[in-house]
Amino acid sequence: MWLIVVAVISWFTLLAWIAAAILTLRARKGQRPLVVLDEIDLKQSDAPSVSILVPCRNEAGRVLRQSIGSMLAQDYGNFELIAIDDRSTDETKAILFELAARDPRMRVIEGAEVPEGWIGKPHALQQGLQAARGEWILATDADMLYAPEALREAIAHARCGSLDALSFIPRVDCLSFWERVFMPVFGWILMVMLPLYRVNDPRHGEAIAAGGFFLIKREILERLGGYSVVRNEVAEDLRLAEKLKRAGARFRLEYAPHLVRTRMQTNLREIWEGFSKNLFAGVGYRPVQGTAGAFLTFLLGIAPPLITLTALLKGDLPAAIWVPAAFSWAVQVAIFMAVDLWADVPILYALTAPLGFALFGAILLNSTIRITTGIGVTWRGRRLYAEEIPPRY
Repeated sequence: MWLIVVAVISWFTLLAWIAAAILTLRARKGQRPLVVLDEIDLKQSDAPSVSILVPCRNEAGRVLRQSIGSMLAQDYGNFELIAIDDRSTDETKAILFELAARDPRMRVIEGAEVPEGWIGKPHALQQGLQAARGEWILATDADMLYAPEALREAIAHARCGSLDALSFIPRVDCLSFWERVFMPVFGWILMVMLPLYRVNDPRHGEAIAAGGFFLIKREILERLGGYSVVRNEVAEDLRLAEKLKRAGARFRLEYAPHLVRTRMQTNLREIWEGFSKNLFAGVGYRPVQGTAGAFLTFLLGIAPPLITLTALLKGDLPAAIWVPAAFSWAVQVAIFMAVDLWADVPILYALTAPLGFALFGAILLNSTIRITTGIGVTWRGRRLYAEEIPPRY
């Protein structure tokens, strides 16, 4: 009886991977790099004013100088940069004040202690918003690197499309082994589950944004309540995008690897900590979805190669089990060869996709358990969700 069950699961897995290949092609077709508009008039001082908000916590050992430098090097004609030091315990604040002393367009806010009911980044952004003077607010991260025309292109597209908000998906640099194992899997899951053709269609409920580049009209943001509406959210970009879309705001998410780039995490420890913070939020803080998602990740991502290798080594598995498993693995490898090419990752890493799925499932399960049980997760020296979590979505 168990052989029949396993055979049925193997064929189901093959059908799932064939469907995944179709969804991958469709999602990728709708994720073309943003077209350059090159509006020269936005280089002038009468361009709409923009306030760039950069929350910073313990960024001294990363690319803080390069990141701020690339933002100040924008060829846009009318912007200010507000860096908020979010109670850093390293040299971040000193670096920020040093950079601000060289450029009058930059100001530094020494962030207040995070009040009860808030999380660090939304609180830092709210402080920046209160000090900002711009008609547009650009929330970003201190590890983002901008092309000189990034801000100008963003405002040009926002004006051309009569948008209220615009977010750019950056190029994600993957340099270490674990980045190349995990990030293509994570990026692929996002691309398939939340394709741009649905995110950008007001008829569909899906919404997501990239917190590293999230441009919003100040009027619209303040009408929502500022960043207080996501005060207790680690995935504040995702939740804010959802609220914008539900409120009827004209919002778009665009793929702009030629305009913005980042390196999210650099090693296994950072990947584990950073995504343990976020993945449970991605399933709406629902334990059933988190547990089921981890199980499906193991079933679809890891079972096919395990069954195939077992059949090769033992040789006594029925063909009804190992044949669909082998084809499933072949489809998986083909998909991730394409994904790795798009991400500038060596295509041999397509063979490590099962390891990436295992890591993703383990992190999702860890995130679900720690937040649900009140143990909480750690990020940049702070314990989050040790007592309560936001409402389920």
